[in-house]
Amino acid sequence: MNIGSKIKELRKKRGITQEQLANAVGISFQAVSKWENNIALPDITLMPLLANYFGVSMDELFDFSLLEMENEIKKIVENAYEYRESDSAKSRQILEDGLKVYPENDILLNNLLYVIADADETIEIASKLAEKTRLDEVKYDALRFLAYAYKKKGDLKSAESAIEQIPEIYFTKLTEMAYLLEGEPKFRAAEKQKWISFENLLQMMWKLAECYEADGDIQKAIDETEKALKLIPILDHPNFVIYTEYFNKQIGRLKEQQG
Repeated sequence: MNIGSKIKELRKKRGITQEQLANAVGISFQAVSKWENNIALPDITLMPLLANYFGVSMDELFDFSLLEMENEIKKIVENAYEYRESDSAKSRQILEDGLKVYPENDILLNNLLYVIADADETIEIASKLAEKTRLDEVKYDALRFLAYAYKKKGDLKSAESAIEQIPEIYFTKLTEMAYLLEGEPKFRAAEKQKWISFENLLQMMWKLAECYEADGDIQKAIDETEKALKLIPILDHPNFVIYTEYFNKQIGRLKEQQG
């Protein structure tokens, strides 16, 4: 028995309508209809909720492997990622085709946000995703997209409200791994976090320079950018050449403003 037929059987045993089941798990009744007619599969994150609602085990709920579903979604995401930068339309089509098979899947919707240019569409999907997902990493990424979409529309108040919902984190997994582990795992964690932290430092120094410029203090903006520029050769990593070029360009532009 496939999962759609199993859900239909359990629903009828309980004596509820498709709409009542949909309301109970927070989806549309059209989605339930698609499941029961074997047109689409439930979102993987809904499986435990459905099993709990019907009072059955996960094994009883479906006969196919949850791992297989996860692997299929992973393949879709990896395929779409290959075209994210070079052909966003193709990447989007791959994800939308995946959503026909796995409607409202959080992982697919989250990846779809990366290839949507329209602010209104981003707000619609990100708002829904942030509200319904049970995956923290998806929720926080959706809120980030939501904030940038509101900024694009000039609504800074809503952008701030969205970003405020993301918790402040004062440590990272890599940081804790560097403290807790030994040998090669400790080295890999510390090395990776070092470059992440360094790049973030450069970016924040430029954001400060932008603030100084906005306040009309061009010299402070130049000074902050020059400090950032001096840090780059200290760690001497080829990936940061782009920052050297960018900062030099900005310093030249700022000096022109000074006259």
